[in-house]
Amino acid sequence: MGATASLSTLYPYRRVPDQDADDARRHPVVIVGAGPVGLALGVDLVKRGVPVLILDKHDGVGEGSRAICFARHTLEIAHRLGCGQRMADKGVVWETGRVFHGEHPVFEFDLSPEGGYRMPAFVNLQQPYVEAYLVDAIREAAASGLPIEIRGCNRVTRLHAGADHVAINVQTPDGDYQIEADWLIACDGARSATRDLLGLGFEGRVFEDNFLIADVKMNAGFPAERRFWFEPVFGQGAQSALLHKQPDDIWRLDFQLGWDIDRQAELAEERVRERVDGMLGENVNYSLEWTSIYTFQCRRMEQFRQDRVLFAGDAAHQVSPFGARGANSGIQDADNLGWKLQLVIAALAPESLLDSYASERMLAADENIQASTRSTDFLTPKTTTSKMFRNAVLTLAKDHAFARPLVNSGRLSLPTSYDPASEKGANLSCIGVDALRAAGAPASTRPGAPCPDVQLSTTEFLIDRLGRDFTLLAIDTQVPDTFARHGISVSGLTLETRQDDSDTIRKRYLGTARSAVYLIRPDRHIVARWQAFDENAVTLALEIAIKGHCTTDTLSHEDTRSPTPEPDSGISARMPLVREPNLADGDGFYDELLAVHDGLGDEESQALNARLVLILSNHIGDRDVIREALKVAASTARQNPS
Repeated sequence: MGATASLSTLYPYRRVPDQDADDARRHPVVIVGAGPVGLALGVDLVKRGVPVLILDKHDGVGEGSRAICFARHTLEIAHRLGCGQRMADKGVVWETGRVFHGEHPVFEFDLSPEGGYRMPAFVNLQQPYVEAYLVDAIREAAASGLPIEIRGCNRVTRLHAGADHVAINVQTPDGDYQIEADWLIACDGARSATRDLLGLGFEGRVFEDNFLIADVKMNAGFPAERRFWFEPVFGQGAQSALLHKQPDDIWRLDFQLGWDIDRQAELAEERVRERVDGMLGENVNYSLEWTSIYTFQCRRMEQFRQDRVLFAGDAAHQVSPFGARGANSGIQDADNLGWKLQLVIAALAPESLLDSYASERMLAADENIQASTRSTDFLTPKTTTSKMFRNAVLTLAKDHAFARPLVNSGRLSLPTSYDPASEKGANLSCIGVDALRAAGAPASTRPGAPCPDVQLSTTEFLIDRLGRDFTLLAIDTQVPDTFARHGISVSGLTLETRQDDSDTIRKRYLGTARSAVYLIRPDRHIVARWQAFDENAVTLALEIAIKGHCTTDTLSHEDTRSPTPEPDSGISARMPLVREPNLADGDGFYDELLAVHDGLGDEESQALNARLVLILSNHIGDRDVIREALKVAASTARQNPS
């Protein structure tokens, strides 16, 4: 047991010809960092025909769980890279979560009620396994003759970014050597040396809290589900706690300790066991495999692209571990970047396409940071009022379904939907038109959204039929088998709803539309959709996808673009806040309001009012009306605080 992880050697140091070359050798792509993000990007690029060199200051992976929770979309990406099924088979599949407040259950949830996917909603799998599987994929690629290499114990110590390349100084056990890269991708983690060497900032918010991780090995009969406790009665004063099962009879336990702690004392084995015994019970036999205390920050770089240097994963953005958004979002960075970089290197797309990587993934980072920040604020209320509302949500959620979506024990990772640029000159977008929305197509598969999987037969799924290039998906209509424009070949794929007994294709891709054609990017995000194949429309959408911006012609189709959908509130018309008398019996209402508080203390009365606000807000449903009411109430309080 201990907070310092040892390394398992996967790519031991060896001397390479570059170290003996008279001049610095040029490589098309150099990736710094052999964590999940760098490895995934390396596999993706080399399978697209791009030579890749990966440098890492270590020679293998660390012990301890680190990232453990991998979402369906990440598993689908890994499936294309050749190791998704290994991850799913080795990992502990879970789709159910349970939430407790104190010792009382609040509710449970199902992450995949519909089914019809090749991959589960989530698997728990220790990060070292993921890295090892990706290294195996790299070795298989290299053995087949593809140009990819990992160099362990190769630390980048100096960088110089030129107009058309990056000069790199590499430190090894045998001394320094120099290489050059057409493109350098920094995947070297939250303490990115690449970022520091270039003098780039990493702004954000530090959360004043500490969390104890304990990986324990035990043969327990607990189900494979996510269990989360607010204010647990066990844990020696922990503010929240989390229990997850992992492979090899390893269980991850998390305890929220607060800010003002003695780290050394909290990591003492006796103290750790007190907390673990409180959660598991004193009669459970276990061994402590790994412990650590961490704090976290939510932050990101101002720009993910710096000329010929691009940043991905924790090197570009950092979030709290709640919701499993770290490794998942990092691998999605790699998925977004790989195909774009390949097209730029092949001169099939302008370099500006890489700016769309930055804008799309900065949007995703902001989304994840916001979700992470909100989760943390819900877990750890900073004021008496925020705790009152948090507990009001938990109290209502036990018996009232409307309150359960407000319970925030970590919003679980979902892929970001990219929206089209709202106007010329806005953030670059690779998203085109939505000519199917008016026909009743689902908002979940609008342009910019990721493609949901569909089971096509007993053994085949849609993700098996989508390759690593552009695809034209036709449903109950026809498209060409191949379609080539701008030097890019697009594969046609035709499906019929009658071949899907569960009607999942219709639910996920047609809605009430009679037919559909989807142009799908290599990262399986939707570029545009129509009711039928139109050669000119598809050509224009493909141009948008590879140029990463809106052309003048495209802007003329503004009326067909897909706005960000709003949840259906069930209100047919937006009504303003009613300011005139509207209660049928004002005196009676006032009597009832006082009567329900009769006999309550101040704290009980405030808690009741918090529950009342939540119930009425849900009933109103209209965010604009609620927002206006909050403004009126707040301004009145400032005028007359008493």
